[in-house]
Amino acid sequence: MDPKLTEVSQYFERFKAACVREDIDTSANLLSQLKVLLTSFRSLPPLFEVTPNAVQELTIARDIYEHAVLLSVKMGDQDAFERDFFQLKPYYTDARKRLPRSPQEHMILGLNLLRLLVQNRIAEFHTELELLPAESLEDPCIKHAVELEQSFMEGAYNRVLTAKQTVPNQSYDYFMDLLAKTVRDEIAGCSEKAYDFLSINDARQMLLFSSDNELLKYINEEHPEWEIKDGSVIFQKAKETAPCKEIPSLQLINQTLSYARELERIV
Repeated sequence: MDPKLTEVSQYFERFKAACVREDIDTSANLLSQLKVLLTSFRSLPPLFEVTPNAVQELTIARDIYEHAVLLSVKMGDQDAFERDFFQLKPYYTDARKRLPRSPQEHMILGLNLLRLLVQNRIAEFHTELELLPAESLEDPCIKHAVELEQSFMEGAYNRVLTAKQTVPNQSYDYFMDLLAKTVRDEIAGCSEKAYDFLSINDARQMLLFSSDNELLKYINEEHPEWEIKDGSVIFQKAKETAPCKEIPSLQLINQTLSYARELERIV
């Protein structure tokens, strides 16, 4: 085996071992070294030069970037996830004819769709979806993300929260927790505008918590401006502290009349 490929393989084994024992610092350090070593392989994107070890080099590089994506999930680093995913993506697209499909491909593509959904990047979500081949859309990992997006757009928030119980892979939990927080924040924002107060029981059901303690913890951490009193959650304090923007009605009327006069001159 080529000495450079041997060195990369040895570092990769150490990297995988560090990931298994969840030694994040060691994993991140080894990953940085691996990325530097990969730069010596001219068979990798964007060059794709035909070399004697091209298939082995492409395969191990793809495996490294797949592990990098999963490491970023463990670290809770969405920026690192995006960087590593974009480095990985050419191995799923441009190198498709050079390599057999990775068993991790659909799982990681589904993770990326989930990330875009969490970040409310819906246009990019649909762009990525349209780039997938038809057979990929039937994979459980892709279908899970698609069904989540449909539920989110329909406002079926209960389906979004219960979807965590049916995740196709444990690595999805991180983004599902973020999505659950996004959903609850959306419900909370609507609730404090629609109601002056709610009973604790109604608020718990509205925010889709399974216990009063979970509700109270959420309020303490996310909405300390809400008041708990006599078995109710009172939103009035939040409304009083919210800034009110004055609408410049006279200015708007003058502008509208000015536009009308200009239109009359044009006609």
